[in-house]
Amino acid sequence: MLSFVAQRVVKGVIVLLAIVVLNFFLIRLAPGDPAIVMAGEAGASDQVFVKQLREKFGLDKPLPEQLFIYVKGVVSLDLGFSFRQQAPVAKLIGERLPATLLLTLTAFAISLMLGILFGSFAARFAGTFLDTAITVFALIFYAMPIFWVALMGILLFSVTMDWLPSFGYETVGANLTGFAHAVDVAKHLIMPAMTLGLFFMATYTRMTRASMLEVKRLDFVKTARAKGLSDAVIQRRHVLRNALLPVVTLAGVHSGTLIGGAVITETVFAWPGIGRLMYDALLQRDYNLLLGVFVICSAMVLIFNLITDLVYRLVDPRIEFAS
Repeated sequence: MLSFVAQRVVKGVIVLLAIVVLNFFLIRLAPGDPAIVMAGEAGASDQVFVKQLREKFGLDKPLPEQLFIYVKGVVSLDLGFSFRQQAPVAKLIGERLPATLLLTLTAFAISLMLGILFGSFAARFAGTFLDTAITVFALIFYAMPIFWVALMGILLFSVTMDWLPSFGYETVGANLTGFAHAVDVAKHLIMPAMTLGLFFMATYTRMTRASMLEVKRLDFVKTARAKGLSDAVIQRRHVLRNALLPVVTLAGVHSGTLIGGAVITETVFAWPGIGRLMYDALLQRDYNLLLGVFVICSAMVLIFNLITDLVYRLVDPRIEFAS
C-alpha cells in the first residue's frame, strides 16, 4: 500500500507541475494588463507610472524568465506576492482555505449520503410511486442552476421564513466563542452546503439507482435469494456494496467540479472562501493570486483522487493496490 501511495504522490507532483506551467501561459494569454488596471485605479495612468509598476512586479521580464521564477517559487512552496492585496499569496489562501474546505467537505458528505440513500430506495422500490418521486426530485435539483437554487433558498428560508442567515460565515459583531460560535457557523453553513450538495446529490441518486438495478440482475444475487436471505440483507450486503464502485468513481471525478461549484456558491452567499478570492482576483487581474488559487485547487483535486483510489480497496477488497 505504501508503494502504491508513493507512486501516486510522485505522479501527482508531476501532474501538478504540468498544471502550473499550463495555467501560467493561459493566464498570460488572457486580455488585460494588471499594471494598467492598478495604475487606472490609483488615478495615475501615465506611461511612466505603468512602467514603474511593471518593473516593480517583474512584469517587464521575458515570459520564460517569469515562468522560471514562478515555478522555482512554487517548488519551494512560495506562491508569490499579490499585487493587489499587498500580501503573500500563501497567507491570503491560508486565511480562506478552512472556509472552503468546510463548505466543500460538508456539501460532499451531504450529496454522497443523500444520493446513496435515495438511490437505494429508488432501486429497491423500482417502478413504484416512491421511485418516480425520488427520480423527479433528483432531476429537479440537477436541472436547476446552482445560483438559482441559492437565490430561491435565500428568498424562502431567510427573507420569508427568517429561519437561516442569508450570507456570511458568522454573525458580524456577535463575538461568539466556543460552542455558541460553532452553532452560529453551522447556521450560516446550512444553505450554502445544501445548495451545493443537492446538485451533486441528484447525480449520485441516479448513478446508485442504475448501478443497483444492474447488479440485481446478476447470478450471485439470484443465488442469495435462493438461499432464503431477506430482501433487506440482499440489498445491503450484496447489491449496494457491489454497486458502489461506479458511485465512488463518479465522486472522485466530481471533486474538481465541486470546487468549481463552490466559486458560485461562495459568491452568492458571500462565503469567505478561496472561490470568492479567485473571483475577485480574476476581476482585478491579480495573476499571482489567481495562479496560487489554481495550484491549491489542483492539489485538492489530486488528493481527492488519491483518496478515491484508496476507498476502492475498502469498497471492494478484490481490487489490489498494485493493479
